[in-house]
Amino acid sequence: MLLQVHNLRKTFPIRGGLLGKKTGEITAVDDVSFYVKKGETLGLVGESGCGKSTTGRAILRLHEPTSGQIEFEGKSLLALSEEEMRKARRDLQMVFQDPFASLNPRQKVMDILEEPLIVHGMGNGKERKEQVQELLHLVGLNQSHAMRYPHQFSGGQRQRIGIARALSTKPKLIVADEPVSALDVSIQSQVLNLMADLQEKFELTYLFIAHDLSVVKHISDRVGVMYLGRLVELADRDELYERPLHPYTQALLSAVPVPDPDFQKQRIILSGDVPSPANPPKGCAFHPRCPHVMDICKEVRPEFADQGGGHFSACHL
Repeated sequence: MLLQVHNLRKTFPIRGGLLGKKTGEITAVDDVSFYVKKGETLGLVGESGCGKSTTGRAILRLHEPTSGQIEFEGKSLLALSEEEMRKARRDLQMVFQDPFASLNPRQKVMDILEEPLIVHGMGNGKERKEQVQELLHLVGLNQSHAMRYPHQFSGGQRQRIGIARALSTKPKLIVADEPVSALDVSIQSQVLNLMADLQEKFELTYLFIAHDLSVVKHISDRVGVMYLGRLVELADRDELYERPLHPYTQALLSAVPVPDPDFQKQRIILSGDVPSPANPPKGCAFHPRCPHVMDICKEVRPEFADQGGGHFSACHL
């Protein structure tokens, strides 16, 4: 396994009053466990605010995890010192959601792409310039683009620059945090195909975070579904889409549009709103909205267990 996550938990304090004392906490990620094999893409989906992005950032220690274990190539990332973690980040890169905010507006593209090479001591000045030109070519941009500023590019081009920056250190794992959600549909397919081509060429491994299930189906090998900070289902892509076990996954899949005006699809409409992560419900987090709720769901938290053939689910049903 390239990456193994065990019982990952991340909380954020709630502060109030004149002195800013801690009055409570928000549990953004709650006891999440999964693994990612070398060369595969694991998709992570769920509603906004379910903890997907926090999970990705916690794995890279951009948010320091509250508890749990993260192993990369058999080594514990949480046991590394700050300097050791900085060196490890050469193999662990991230593509951020917002292509407008993730690039420094004061830097030219040449400087943006060269900076990771300088930080990790990769090559001399001439070699780094050649590497930047090669990166631009890989993501479908021209060499002349190296001397432009981010504001001179479209959203799709900026995301290509973000992907090029992630590739600059030749990483083994890329955490892609909703990399196409801010782009037009026509541009989304171009960026997804680019990422798929780069994965095949460089044997990359992706943790692909998104809320669009059709996008995740296009690029993922396995898919995990999160709800209120917890992983509720995890399975191979085709298995999950054809035989979803958890009621939340079933509701999400029922909402995926079908490009056929004559096809009548039965929608599963969930009642109520997502509970507050500052005060999650007892037992199963999904029980206040579940159409199949039982008494045990309100009291006992279901175990996230293998239901057969590597299909994991956390449901009393």
